Amino acid sequence: MRLSLRPDRAALDGSFVGVVAPHPAGAECDFEVRAFFPGQAGLIEDPVTGSLNAALGQWLIEAGLAPERYVAGQGTALGRAGRIHVERDGAGDTWLGGASTTCIEGRVTL
Repeated sequence: MRLSLRPDRAALDGSFVGVVAPHPAGAECDFEVRAFFPGQAGLIEDPVTGSLNAALGQWLIEAGLAPERYVAGQGTALGRAGRIHVERDGAGDTWLGGASTTCIEGRVTL
């Protein structure tokens, strides 16, 4: 995948766009995922998107384009090394895992 990909904000017309491409055999990750969405500061790229990776995992595995267990990279173009571990279990459910960092913590009383 070309990490230099820069989507045209006007062409997206307020839409969310996800992109996936395979890495070469033997690479640290099997796929690279990128997610773009409109924001107040222009077009924003998400460093790791769980919902997109879950949907892609289900589709890639079901279509026979990915093994039952693989690693996706995301955030590389942003200088981040997001790693999403995707696995389909024996019941056919797709699970995601990986490390995370808490950036904001708080409490809301309603």
